Amino acid sequence: MKDEKAKAKAEQAKGAVKKVTGRGVGNESLEGKGRGEQAKGDARQAKEKIKDIFKRR
Repeated sequence: MKDEKAKAKAEQAKGAVKKVTGRGVGNESLEGKGRGEQAKGDARQAKEKIKDIFKRR
């Protein structure tokens, strides 16, 4: 459980770094990959939050 949350945070951070780096050097491909990874991390985190809500019931 905590492992998945950590993966989500790591994915978000990695995506953010790629996005900023891509924007900084003018590499649209890298920026796009960063956005994709960040979105994937966001989705994973949302899934974990939903699982937490149902566990509390």
